[in-house]
Formats: sequence, C-alpha cells, structure tokens
Amino acid sequence: MKILTDVIKTKKSTLLGVGPMSVNCVNATIELANENNIPLMMIASRRQIDSKEMGGGYVNNWTTEEFSKYINTNDRNSMIILSRDHGGPYQNNIEYEKQLNLDDAMLSAKKSFEIDIINNFKIIHIDPSIDPSGDLNSEIILERLKELYAFCIETSKIHNKPIEIEVGTEEQSGGTNTIEELEYSLNEITNFCEKNKFKKPLFVVVQTGTKVMETKNIGIFKGISKDFEKSNIPALINLCEKYKINIKQHNTDYLDDGFLSKHPSFGIHAANVAPEYGVAETLQLFKIIEDYNMHKIKEEFIEISVSSKKWTKWIIDNEKINDYERAIISGHYVFSTDKFINLKKKLIREIGYSQKRLDSILKNAVKSSIKRYMTCFNLILH
Repeated sequence: MKILTDVIKTKKSTLLGVGPMSVNCVNATIELANENNIPLMMIASRRQIDSKEMGGGYVNNWTTEEFSKYINTNDRNSMIILSRDHGGPYQNNIEYEKQLNLDDAMLSAKKSFEIDIINNFKIIHIDPSIDPSGDLNSEIILERLKELYAFCIETSKIHNKPIEIEVGTEEQSGGTNTIEELEYSLNEITNFCEKNKFKKPLFVVVQTGTKVMETKNIGIFKGISKDFEKSNIPALINLCEKYKINIKQHNTDYLDDGFLSKHPSFGIHAANVAPEYGVAETLQLFKIIEDYNMHKIKEEFIEISVSSKKWTKWIIDNEKINDYERAIISGHYVFSTDKFINLKKKLIREIGYSQKRLDSILKNAVKSSIKRYMTCFNLILH
C-alpha cells in the first residue's frame, strides 16, 4: 500500500496501528491523522468490531458496516486505513464460547472477512493461532492461514476491493521468534503466494519481546535498548527484509519514549497499540470524578467495570490488585453498556458539563497518548 510504504521510506518512520477502544479514541485518531496528514491504521479486533451477523462488537456496539460508514463520513482526507486485527477462527467470542467445530469456525471467520472487504477494510490480519482445543502446531496454523489467505484474496477480486494481508501465526509471548521458525513460516507463505500468483503479505507479525499485562509491558526487554540490539531481533528484521515483507510489532503499549524513539532505526516498520488508549480515557474519567468528589459515581463505575470480568485476562496476580486497578484496566470495555451510559448522564448532570464538553476532555486525553507514539515513531515533529 503506497501511502504506508512511502511513509516508511521517505520519513524513515514506524507506522502506527491504533486500536479503536472507544468512540472518543476513534475520533481522536481521525483528528490526528487529518490534522497531520499522516495515515494511521485503525486496527479493529473482532471482539471490538464485527459484522452484524456476528453480533457486532463492544466498541459503541458498532457492526463492521456501521463502523466503516462512520470512518468514511468523518475521515475527510482519507487518512484512516481500516484494518482488521486478529481476524480468524475463534477470534470472535461467540465462536470460542460456543466451541464451534473447525469447519463452522472457519466459515464464520470467512464471513467476517468478506464483510470487512466489502466495507473497505484495506489491511486484513489473518491470525489462526487460537483454538479451544489448544491442539495447534505450526503446520496446522499455516494450513489454516493459507486457506484464509486464498479466500481473502479471491474475495477481494470478486468485489473489486484491493486489500493487503498481514500474517501472524502465534500469540504474543513476551519473547522472540527463533530465526529458524520465522524463516520456515516466511518461506512457506512466500512459496504459497508465488504458486498461486498472490501478492505477498504487507506485514508479518514478529515476536519482538513485547507483551502487555495490567498497565505495563512485561516483555523481556522492558524498554532497554542495548538488550534489544544484542538480541536476535536485528537478524529477524533482516530476514523479513530478505523476503521483502515489512515487520509488524504487536503489544507496543506502555514502552517508554526513549525505547519507542529507536523503533524507526531498529527497522520496525509498524507497531500496534491498543489497551493503553482505553486506560488513558478511563484514567481521565476517574480524574474528573475524583476532582468533583463524586464518590458514589466512582463506586458505581468501579462496580460496573469489575463485574464485567473483562480485566481477568490482563491480570498478573489477582491477589496483588484492587478493584480500582481492575476498573482502570477494564473501564473502556463497558463504555457502551446501558449501565455506564446512564451513569455518565448522571455525572454530566451533577457536574454541570455538557456531554460534548466531557467527551472533548476524554478525547484529548486519548489524543495525547496517541501523539506520544506518533512523535516517537517520527510520524510528526517533536
């Protein structure tokens, strides 16, 4: 995709993928992309945004169709690159909770991909790395990836909707790939594309030692540049360049400015950030509540967030975290629930703000967080 590769080459930048954690996060991303004339990838997971048939997602209860229309209406300079993050079987809660058999889960994933493509998603991340059985190996994952890859390419041709593919064959571990396993995957994918006359992936997701838990990055480097440079990651990056596929880093949240600022020189072509932006908005909301001494509203917000159980997958040690901290981690998951919407209306009444004013403050908190990455990645000036 020329608009993205031009930024990598001419600005010597790392591209940014922004998770659409809330309406305010989406609006912040659109504004920053348009104000700075810089493309930003909006990376929607299937849990956040999915097709109407798949039940939509937790972000504003948007379906894929509604989300795409909203972006198209508000992105006046066409600087938002709609991207599917973690598309594939069992990446939607319904498929996982119902323990669908593989054929049905693959069909569900294909239907979701087709709606993405019809609705102008430009980058499709194919990630077949999870299965309720837990019985997966690299051969099985690659077999599923190839089937979905072929489906997406053929679907894009049928609908005359050009797309790029991002491939990922494992969940983030906090460690790094070995040279052998990455080369095996790249070789398999490249041969598959050449055999079928498919375009090679735009991105490959590489394990670069990052992993997000709670509100920190617990990966092996923790922002220590010299350790990064001494690792096998430069060799992994060189390997991707040998295959002419750009490297994408996931779980980039909470890394410090100094470490992030080295990403362009490291040769990391793109990086995804998501939970940090939801936490930024939640923290700002708590600050307003606390500044106005709204103790009851604070307690209600904590209760709504904690009872959602959305914090459970992010916790390191449940014995060492309190409900306030759980709410900070999971608050953004409940922004579109009736309970939270009613609580927010109550807050607005009691502090005398308009909804527009409150949302503007929350949006600006998210913008500040996104701008940190844009600056560090050399997308905008310091």
